[in-house]
Amino acid sequence: MEYQEIVDHLCSLADPEIARHSQHFFKTAEGEYGFGDMFLGIRVPVIRQAVTRYKTTPLSVAEKLLRSEYHEVRFFALILLVARFSTSRADEQEKIYCLYLRNTQYVNNWDLVDCSAHYIIGPYLEDRDTSILDDLSRSDSLWERRIAIMSTFYFIKKNRFGDTLHISEQLLGDQEDLIHKAVGWMLREVGKRDKAQEVAFLKAHYRKMPRTMLRYAIEKFNEEERQQYLLGTL
Repeated sequence: MEYQEIVDHLCSLADPEIARHSQHFFKTAEGEYGFGDMFLGIRVPVIRQAVTRYKTTPLSVAEKLLRSEYHEVRFFALILLVARFSTSRADEQEKIYCLYLRNTQYVNNWDLVDCSAHYIIGPYLEDRDTSILDDLSRSDSLWERRIAIMSTFYFIKKNRFGDTLHISEQLLGDQEDLIHKAVGWMLREVGKRDKAQEVAFLKAHYRKMPRTMLRYAIEKFNEEERQQYLLGTL
């Protein structure tokens, strides 16, 4: 009953005008990355309020919600899982981590990845083997590849950059703009904390980096430095 109660509550918050805007914003037309996704039209702060209301939802219900056809219901489920993970004991954290990995096909837009991967996958792997990130970075799924790089944001915040640099190297040849942006963003975050490490990576790879990736990575550099990278004069 709790599943239907949550769905009914979220549907009651729906706004058709917001839904129309979201369908355009998240590229749901044929041939675009979000093709076929469906929206209720609920702002993120409102969804977060709903998570607070239903914070004791069982994981089995959260998993069912994560498989919803509606984007905002999946977003609700992910924010709920993030909240639960942050306050759970190790055994429940493992359950949430495994739940997440077996449902990556539903973590299928950039906002869904970015609100969850570095809050669940990253911290779970902190003291564990991170080879799963290698596997995800080689996936045919755009979203699993984005999960791989975005999960390393957790490590970056701990001043641990090796995983980010390794996965970034794995993704240099990726064809998807959303991967270029994510990798460039994470490299920029590395540079905020240790510019020398970012610069070393860029000097080794910038000539073959996709332009968007490079632009994102050097966004905080001064104008002279940016031009040197963009013009290939280093």
